[in-house]
Amino acid sequence: MFADSEYTGFRAEVRAFCESEIAPLAAKADEEQIFPKENLEKLQKKGWWKIQLPEEYGGINYNTVQYSIIVEELCRVCGSTGLTVAAHNSLGVGPIYSFGTPEQRDRYLKTDSSQAVLVAFGLTEPQAGSDAGGTQSVAVRNGDHYVLNGTKSWITSSNLCKYAIVTARTDKSGGVKGISSFILEKGMPGFSIGKKENKMGCRGSDTAFMHFDDVHVPVENRMGAEGEGFKQFMITLDGGRISIGAMALGLSVGAFEVAAKYAATHKQFGKPIGEYQAIQWKLADMATRIEAARGLIYGASVMKDKKQNYSQQSAMAKLYAAEVCNFVTSEAIGVLGGDGYSPRYPVERMYRDMKLTEIGEGTSEIQRMVIARAILKSIKVDA
Repeated sequence: MFADSEYTGFRAEVRAFCESEIAPLAAKADEEQIFPKENLEKLQKKGWWKIQLPEEYGGINYNTVQYSIIVEELCRVCGSTGLTVAAHNSLGVGPIYSFGTPEQRDRYLKTDSSQAVLVAFGLTEPQAGSDAGGTQSVAVRNGDHYVLNGTKSWITSSNLCKYAIVTARTDKSGGVKGISSFILEKGMPGFSIGKKENKMGCRGSDTAFMHFDDVHVPVENRMGAEGEGFKQFMITLDGGRISIGAMALGLSVGAFEVAAKYAATHKQFGKPIGEYQAIQWKLADMATRIEAARGLIYGASVMKDKKQNYSQQSAMAKLYAAEVCNFVTSEAIGVLGGDGYSPRYPVERMYRDMKLTEIGEGTSEIQRMVIARAILKSIKVDA
């Protein structure tokens, strides 16, 4: 498998932890729609809430390939846990480290090492999903603070987080250049958490609305200069797409392994169903597409670590891995038949979790737009 020659031992260690500590709670988290408190503590001890941060901020300073392996292995057993870890690392602490001031880094990243401090990412709004530039939340400056009003929807870890990075319009006439980003703290007057979503999949991942009613946000909580918010979030999403691709890969691997074991052991007409060509072809197609997706994801991860322009590659990785995940989880249910349609096996949960990978961090349609624009931009047209 791609990247395994260098990371075989690392992957084995990560998988052992995920199987022993995360997998046993996966079905319960899905059924009860609650992120297990035990997982918060276990992941904190592993350092997985600060996977790519330097040691000076309490991080473990792993590269993007290692980070992708962690997300993949978490999602192989629990999509909700993998999504929560990915959102916090890529979209939460990541932007603060990349775009925050030294003072902001010290305040929001140098947190108590004994506690899991989650950071949420507030971009999506009821009228601004794929159209991120359509942000309607407004922050009006008033001396040494901004007055923030608006609503964010579909925000991962809304209830679990201690801090949140959100966008708001600081210049109504500025288009995307009129959007700025701010770091909010739970407990700020007017900052409240609204309706918790009753989702199809990733039900153990906390998702809810955020409401801002005349929230006074200190100027020093603005991240970067006014008007830089949209650009910051677009850069952030490039990295986030790698992690959602890794999530899709992990769900695919988990579903494939269940289907392969079932095919090898479940008998129909006197022999294991894996001996029938129809099932063999399903397994062959699933395995081949998984390996192709793995190559794209870890290839984009390497490019990011080498500080190359990886925007097109991360969009390709996320797009393809998500569509592979749709195919693999569906085929896995087909291999198991009626058993696959019930919670006796995890493939039905993986199938439900899969759909998020085609939506989060930009829908598949948005990924195709990103890829096509990059292609056309690279073509030189003679005058």
